[in-house]
Amino acid sequence: MENHSDILIVGAGILGLSHAYAAARRGLKVRVFERSATPLGASVRNFGQALVTGQPPGQMLELAKASREIWGRWAQLAGLPLKRNGSYLFARTEAEEHLLEAFCEGRAVEHGYRVELLRGTALRNLYGGRFSHHRAALHGLDDQQLYSREAIPALIDYLRRDLGVAFHFSTLVRDVEPGRVRSTAGSFTGEQIIVCSGHDYQTLLADSIAALKPQICRLQMLRARPQANLDLQHALLTGLSCVHYGAFADLPQAQAVRAQILRETPHLHEQGIHLLISPTPHGELIIGDSHHYGSDPSPFNAEQVDDWMIELAEQTLGCKVQVVERWQGVYGAQGPAPFSFLQAAPGVHAALMHTGVGMSVGPAMAERNLGTLLGEH
Repeated sequence: MENHSDILIVGAGILGLSHAYAAARRGLKVRVFERSATPLGASVRNFGQALVTGQPPGQMLELAKASREIWGRWAQLAGLPLKRNGSYLFARTEAEEHLLEAFCEGRAVEHGYRVELLRGTALRNLYGGRFSHHRAALHGLDDQQLYSREAIPALIDYLRRDLGVAFHFSTLVRDVEPGRVRSTAGSFTGEQIIVCSGHDYQTLLADSIAALKPQICRLQMLRARPQANLDLQHALLTGLSCVHYGAFADLPQAQAVRAQILRETPHLHEQGIHLLISPTPHGELIIGDSHHYGSDPSPFNAEQVDDWMIELAEQTLGCKVQVVERWQGVYGAQGPAPFSFLQAAPGVHAALMHTGVGMSVGPAMAERNLGTLLGEH
């Protein structure tokens, strides 16, 4: 019985760890399997932005708000550094400013987004006037930011140390069936199995997942040093994000923003580029990203795409940047909904994200899934 657990979880990304936490805090015995020596997927390749402001009204907004509280708990319990001072979304054009105005006056009030719109003196005072070449800045007060490469290992250490979660790294799970996981570390039994295998749709539960017709999104991303003393303490976005994030994208005013992008910078639309900038704890910036969808992520990056993102970043920051690292982000995408929790067999489930906001909503999504699994609601 020593190999028997209440919950067996495949995958140690943010979804796997969130499910492990949700189960372990209920007093259940949890075991997690990860094929690599440390998580290498979407959960460590991202910006570390846990955004509330960008989520559309409804379940995604509520999950993001609930996840914000869980991240705050983890920051205390696991000692992971978490910036809780929000994000700034800059309006570069009149159309973008009108969209942010409409959002603040309508949807933000109706659905309880905690935001403020900075213009005039308030904008000029932000970071000593560094961003005053913009028309306005939307301060999303509930948005958080962390450094994923350090936060995910810290969360793993906490789950192992304080909640008794057993981890099997460098362990490939070959097969799952009701009550049993077969892996390169042996065979393990459990009451419930949850597969959180990210964008790998072919190794486990392939038939059940195929019915969702999922795709994979690959993103070009950079780490850079600003050639000025920014001391940036907030995540940054631009109006380009307004046609990407559900909080804004379906507002009538977004049509003018979309039309202007298509008219003046169609290459940004074609490559799915919308600028995000996240400061790391080491004085550097994570910059991106582009979006390319398909059944398999191409390994080939286009230098032109990086050049366009660097140009946007330098325009936003008002200074040059020096690239020190490049990589591909990747996440599962294009499912029938933002996420899925499907039952493949009795006691065997798959938890899947179909958008790039796992850090923003994953912790609360896992709480909901566990509650469903255990018949709590």
